[in-house]
Amino acid sequence: MVAALTSLYALINNFRATRVFLNRFSSVQSQEVSNMLARLRLLLCLSFILGGMLPAQTAQISQPTIWAEKPDVAGFEKIENDRLAAGRRAIDELLAVKGRRTIENTLVVYDEAVRQNNSAGYFAGLMEQVHPDASFRDHATAMLTKVTAAQTAIALNREVSNALAALDLSRADSATRYYVQRQLLEFRLAGVDKDEATRARLKTLNDQASEEQSMFDRNISDGQKEIEADPAELEGLPRDYIARHKPDANGRVHITTEYPDVFPVMTFAKSNDLRRRLSMAFNTRAYPQNQEVLTRLLKTRYEIATLLGYGSWADYNAADKMMVKGSKIGEFIQQVEDASRPLAQKEFDMLLAEKRKTDPEARQIWDYERAYLSESVRRAKYGFDSRSVRAYFPFLQVKRGILEAASDLFQVSFEPEPNVPSWDPTVETWIVLDKGKPIGRFYLDMHPRPGKYSHAEMAPVLDGVRGKQLPEAILVCNFPAPTATDPGLMDYGDVETFFHEFGHLMHHILGGQQSWAGISGISMESDFVEAPSQMLEEWIRSPQVLAQFAKNYQTGEPIPSALVERMNRASAFGRGGWVDRQNSFTAISYDIYKAKPEAVDLDQVTNDDSARYTLFTFLPETHMWASFGHLGVYSSAYYTYLWDKVIAEDFFQQFDRNNLLAGEAPMRYRRLVLEPGGSMSANDLVKDFLGRPQSMAALQNWMGEEFEASSGSMKSAGQ
Repeated sequence: MVAALTSLYALINNFRATRVFLNRFSSVQSQEVSNMLARLRLLLCLSFILGGMLPAQTAQISQPTIWAEKPDVAGFEKIENDRLAAGRRAIDELLAVKGRRTIENTLVVYDEAVRQNNSAGYFAGLMEQVHPDASFRDHATAMLTKVTAAQTAIALNREVSNALAALDLSRADSATRYYVQRQLLEFRLAGVDKDEATRARLKTLNDQASEEQSMFDRNISDGQKEIEADPAELEGLPRDYIARHKPDANGRVHITTEYPDVFPVMTFAKSNDLRRRLSMAFNTRAYPQNQEVLTRLLKTRYEIATLLGYGSWADYNAADKMMVKGSKIGEFIQQVEDASRPLAQKEFDMLLAEKRKTDPEARQIWDYERAYLSESVRRAKYGFDSRSVRAYFPFLQVKRGILEAASDLFQVSFEPEPNVPSWDPTVETWIVLDKGKPIGRFYLDMHPRPGKYSHAEMAPVLDGVRGKQLPEAILVCNFPAPTATDPGLMDYGDVETFFHEFGHLMHHILGGQQSWAGISGISMESDFVEAPSQMLEEWIRSPQVLAQFAKNYQTGEPIPSALVERMNRASAFGRGGWVDRQNSFTAISYDIYKAKPEAVDLDQVTNDDSARYTLFTFLPETHMWASFGHLGVYSSAYYTYLWDKVIAEDFFQQFDRNNLLAGEAPMRYRRLVLEPGGSMSANDLVKDFLGRPQSMAALQNWMGEEFEASSGSMKSAGQ
């Protein structure tokens, strides 16, 4: 997941960065021998990885790393306040100009304010999500509110807007003209043309919304739960999972609602009751705390929208996006349902047949049974057990493989920066090079810990400004951590998510080579941001890519081609249901924000949309909206995932699936889609690469791939 922009925040290139909900040993030897062999394997693997990544001479960049000063709370607040002060000085300089407005005396200083305020916002937002100390996170939340107030003040400053409007852009390049055009749109959507009293009220409301969104996010991060289980209930789970969940003194196993704990249980645990209990805990996180918080946020955003002349927040929030109008979201939801339901029904019937093997009278499938039954169908129909590939996906190898795949695709290289201070000892720092020249930096914070953001995201750290500042970003994930005795085996879905988030990261870096901070990186219409990341997910299905890194962590054996073929066939099963499920989330986010807040019953909307757009039955007394983090940052725009899935699959069809690096597609993709950043409309990015607008047919082809393959196999066999 990456930052989603509302109109006001988009004006200053919103710093809020949250990301995507994850749609996701060997036998025990004597402990001493096992430990020794595991350490040896990991040391050899690490040596191989670093040997492949480190060149003879390590690149250096003068730009300090984000944690170079090792700040305590006071140091952190000084860094932030200094940046905000620099932003204020830039605005003061802009307003002090006498005479003709020029790019040099107006846009340059305005963009400096953007750069400084964004840097402050990115840092505060990141520390709110990852710092190990709760008190530090509290201070970061407060600082985030302060940054938002500074950005709101600029967004509602009529003198600043008038200064940009007075610029003569006749000799400016297209990127500069587009930048100013977009900024003027965002000023209008912020309410800069309203009377003084309305602007004052809008400022209060936007500050309030920022506080409410921060609290909504914090309640989710701090709201992890835990259930107890009998060790026998772990039957069916991978051995390394069981090894990490040893019984306590009372013989009970403790399972948290963090992703590395939840998804293996929902997929592999034979105990229906265990899956039900964990599902209940998972879907009641941050409840009831977020009921009042989200209700307040809905009211605040609705008042903002109506003050600006819109009928709902959904209408207002769509105005600066590819979608343009809120009503088009409803139309898109219906188009998706029409495309997905026939395939989803086929899949559901197969799942129900699987359930009836043990429950002949079954008429419904509970949502908490969905993943387990899907895994059972994949095992029975395709001869594929998801556990069978985990041995080929130890974390360190996957990390190396993704770096190599990105290096090949984007024609860049990566070098680790050793001995870099960070807020947690597991955080890594890397430099990105293009033909030996540093073009950016990124950080990897990849494993769970208490109080940390609990999903997976790419967050911007610094905007790239050509000649002034290299772009920086971070991946914040929650993958299994490798240890001396545990290689940190990843599920197929984990690897797919890693590719997804790395797609965001490369978009930020390659799109961050701009002249202006305000159009740097992922700063185009925010309902395009998921397209490049979802396109990169497809790389996990390439035998060519997997051959580079998917090797058994014990034997070094490459993943067999037959296993890859079965994996790809099996992973194609369930896509119709996945789209249905995403469509239900899309409808929930839209329906909650398209109505007057007093008419919104959060449980009712969630239950109704889940029942309408999916075929599964949901547990009563759950309140998934309370931990549906996208209702904060994406608000009514969760449709972005499916909208961009259409674009991503259309993009991917331009590549040669037998050799993803062949032909012109890879460099055309980098040049036409990623490198422009926010310097042009996302609609134009799509048309430049495809030669036309995106087509729903691409999504339909992707959804139906498994059934088409099955049909083809039957025809070839004369059936």
